[in-house]
Amino acid sequence: MNEIVIALILLFNYFVGVHYGVVNLVYSILLTIALFVILRHIKRIKYSPIKDFSYSPETPPITLIIPAYNEKNVIIQTVESALSMNYPFFDVIIINDGSDDGTLETLIKTFKLNKIDVVYRNILKTAPVKGFYYNADIPHLMVIDKERRGKADALNCGINASRSPYFCSVDADSVLENDALIRLMAPVMESTVPVVACGGVVRILNGVKVEEGVVKEIELPKSSLAMFQIVEYLRAFLFGRVGWNFMDAILILSGTFSLFHKASVIAVGGYHVKHVSEDMEMIVKLHRFHLKNKKPYKIKFISDPICWSEVPESLKMLGRQRRRWHLGLIQSIVEHRRLILNPKYGKLGLLIFPYYLFFEMLGPIVELLGYIVVPLSYYFGLLNTDYFLLFLILAIFYGVFLSTIGVFLEEITYRRYPKWSHLFKLLTYGVFENLGYRQINSFWRFQAIIKYLFGRRQWEYIEEKGTNQNNKKK
Repeated sequence: MNEIVIALILLFNYFVGVHYGVVNLVYSILLTIALFVILRHIKRIKYSPIKDFSYSPETPPITLIIPAYNEKNVIIQTVESALSMNYPFFDVIIINDGSDDGTLETLIKTFKLNKIDVVYRNILKTAPVKGFYYNADIPHLMVIDKERRGKADALNCGINASRSPYFCSVDADSVLENDALIRLMAPVMESTVPVVACGGVVRILNGVKVEEGVVKEIELPKSSLAMFQIVEYLRAFLFGRVGWNFMDAILILSGTFSLFHKASVIAVGGYHVKHVSEDMEMIVKLHRFHLKNKKPYKIKFISDPICWSEVPESLKMLGRQRRRWHLGLIQSIVEHRRLILNPKYGKLGLLIFPYYLFFEMLGPIVELLGYIVVPLSYYFGLLNTDYFLLFLILAIFYGVFLSTIGVFLEEITYRRYPKWSHLFKLLTYGVFENLGYRQINSFWRFQAIIKYLFGRRQWEYIEEKGTNQNNKKK
């Protein structure tokens, strides 16, 4: 009996090693691709007709849709940023999703809005709309007040009210760079295949100085938790999504800042109101719809349109966010499980979905057990020193390498953090991110799996300390 137990423990140890080996191999491939793609993209955009798109009558109109729930302290900054976009034809729709903190009153007072009658078609069924607010002196802006039902429902309401063929979802605690919208639309206009969704880069707003909706000075946050998230975001966006995009394998675009073809979104039924992570669910549905109906399409990620967004600065709130993200991943994979290893859906079914199932969704279980079982196995003499060192290299030290390379990739390309002190500090946090922060993230993701198994799948709201040092929810 003891021999069987020992054999099972050793088998699990080797399974953990294979898991980390495959994950790190995938990340290495993504990193190599990203370095090549980003450098090529930077060279290419010097000759891109982006400035021409800013004035061209052929540039498609866009509606920026900004759902807001209890965003009184940051909503004005976000609206000012949205209204200042360098884009020829756009509207901004704010959906007040049942706020009770004075968000609606703040918008009405600041922008001198009046209640008006509007012909509203409830194409995507939503919670009842209570009113529309408008100021003729600000023709690009409309505020919709509706009953509370969540972010997905608010986005559906904004889609119903939109008059443009494309819409861009933007979080209510975000600031867009002036040319972000035109850069996001550029690949749509340049592509010979219909682009139904396109995402941009999200950077951390905490610590950044903003005046009237415009980023004036980029500084790093004082919070260590926010610093870890900067390194994490650099790695995820600069070589994670760039690499997947190169392989036409994008499965996640950030709901904080993404562009969509409205008719395509309506065709798949809009956003799913019972999902806690509506952004991934939408991308999966778009993939599935177009592949099933054999419609040509592209889902793109672009590495230079920038949206600055706030992140939590407490472990409690960050834990809520990460559990929700992973819970949304689980919901999407389980709901669309028929795609897994289904040749009908090409590489989405044969490669991408299996990877996300085994290495992203179930990964936290292997990682957490690996951190416990492997050291104990070594301590009790079941593993030799060579294997234990290999585990440390794959589980921790290679993560340090990837995090620091992500920082260097930012430095040699876009340099949004211009000071040498920024680089040194980011590299330091890139090292220590893998010595505690990453493990805590795995624990939160593991909690999400447990919550899903026990049917606790509700949205966890985030109360955070924002850039204006005020408490808010999202």
